[in-house]
Amino acid sequence: MELDYKDGQTPLEEEEKHGLLIKSISTHGELNELEQLNIQKAVAWTLERNFNTQTILTEQFIKRVHQKMFGDVWAWAGQFRKSEKNIGVSWYKIAIELKYLLDNTQFWIENDTFPPDEIAIRFKHQLVSIHCFPNGNGRHSRLMADILIESVFGENVFSWGYVNMTAPNETRQKYILALRAADKGDMETLVDFARS
Repeated sequence: MELDYKDGQTPLEEEEKHGLLIKSISTHGELNELEQLNIQKAVAWTLERNFNTQTILTEQFIKRVHQKMFGDVWAWAGQFRKSEKNIGVSWYKIAIELKYLLDNTQFWIENDTFPPDEIAIRFKHQLVSIHCFPNGNGRHSRLMADILIESVFGENVFSWGYVNMTAPNETRQKYILALRAADKGDMETLVDFARS
C-alpha cells in the first residue's frame, strides 16, 4: 500500500506498514476512513468513563488510549515505536521523556502553574513532540488533551477547528502553524486554535 503523506504527517516504516490488520486496504483514503471509525469507538469509550489524574497521567493509560484508537487497524497500536522518525525523541528515550511529561503535568495541575486550557495544550504539545507511537500521535495527543481538560478540570473538550485534522485543508495548515509556534514557546496560538 502506498501512503500519500501530507505536511506534518509521520511516514511509517515498511515493517510498521506490515502491522495493518485489514489487508484489503489499498489506499490512504480507505486507511483514514477505517482509522476514523476506530477513533470514534475510542471517543465513545472515553465518554462512558470517569477518569482521574492518577489514571490519566500514567504510561499505561497513554498506551491504552492509543490502543483503543487504533487497535482495530494496527497490530502495534498501544506499543511505543521502535524506529526513528522525522519528529520526536529517539525511540529508546520515549518512556523516560514521557515520565518527565507526566510528572510535570501533575505538578502543573497541583500548583495551578497555568490556566486549565494551557495545561492541557502544553501536555498535548509535549506528548506529540515525544511521538510515542509509529503513527496517530497527533490524533492521540488531541484526544488526551480532551480527556485531561474534561476529566480533571471539568471543562468542555476542545473543538480543534471543527474539522477532520487529517484532511489537507486550511484548518490543518493553521493547526500545523500553531504547533510550530508552540515549538518556539508560543502556547497561546495553539490554545486559541484548540478553542476555535
